[in-house]
Amino acid sequence: MRSIWKGHIQFSLVTIPIRIYNAVDTEETIRFNQLHKEDNGPVGYEKKCKKCGKVLSAEDIVKGYQFEPEQYVIVSSEDLEKIKLKSTKVIEIAGFIDTLEVDPSLYDAPYFAGPDGPVAGKAYSLLSQALKASGKVGIREEIVMIGPQQGGLILYKLRHPTELRKIDSVPQIEHKEANKEELKLSISLVESMSSTLKEIDLTDRYRDALREMIEAKVAGKEVITVTEEEKPVVDIMTALKQSIERTKAQKKPMEKAKGEKKPAVESAPAKQKKQKVA
Repeated sequence: MRSIWKGHIQFSLVTIPIRIYNAVDTEETIRFNQLHKEDNGPVGYEKKCKKCGKVLSAEDIVKGYQFEPEQYVIVSSEDLEKIKLKSTKVIEIAGFIDTLEVDPSLYDAPYFAGPDGPVAGKAYSLLSQALKASGKVGIREEIVMIGPQQGGLILYKLRHPTELRKIDSVPQIEHKEANKEELKLSISLVESMSSTLKEIDLTDRYRDALREMIEAKVAGKEVITVTEEEKPVVDIMTALKQSIERTKAQKKPMEKAKGEKKPAVESAPAKQKKQKVA
C-alpha cells in the first residue's frame, strides 16, 4: 500500500511521525467513460465561459467568491498562501471527545494512518490503545477525527456541522404518537432481528449485476432484464406480527442445530477392551 501523505500527529508535547493511506479501494468502483454516440470516440472535458462561450485554458481561470448576484471577489493563490496558519505537515489534535458525540452524518472520507518508521511504532500503538480504552477520538480544527481501529488509527475528514441541513426541513415529517401495541411489536421485531455486522450479508447486488451485464455485453450475449414483483401493501399490525413469526421460524433451526449433541464415538481400544471383558 502506497502512502499519500507524510507528517506528524501532535497533541500537547507528544509527536508521532505518521504516513497516511487511502482506506477506500477505488479499484472496486465501476466507472464509465463518456463517448461520442456515432464513433465511440472519448468525450473531452472542455471548460467554457458561460458568458462569452470561449473555451478556456488553465491560465485563463481564476477563483472567485460570489458575495452578491453576479458580483465576485477574485482570490489568487498568493492570497491563499498568506492565510496558512500552521504547517500542512502536522495534524495537531485540539482535544479528545466521546466517540458518540460525532454524528454519523458528519463522516466523510476515511484514511488509514500508519507509523512512519520503527521509532514511531511504540507511541503510535500507545495512542491507539489509549483511544480505544477511553472511548475517545481526537479532533483537529479543520476538522479531522482520529480514532482507533483494530490496533491501528483511522482518520476521517469530517463535514462541518454548519454544512448539514436540518432534518426538520424535510417535507412531511411530523411527530405522531405511536400506538403502544404497534410500538411494542416494532421493538420486539427489532430485537428478534438483532445481529452483528459480520453476520449480515453486505453484498452489493447492484454492483454485481452491473458487472455481469458488462461482461455479457463484452461477450456479445443478450442482457436479460429482471423485473421485480410489486409487494402487496399490508397494514402495519399484520406486517409486524408476520415479520416476528417469520424471524422466529428462521432462527429456530439454527438454534436447534447449535444445541444438538453428537453421540459419543468409542475409540478402537475401548471397543476391544469391552469385547475382552465380555
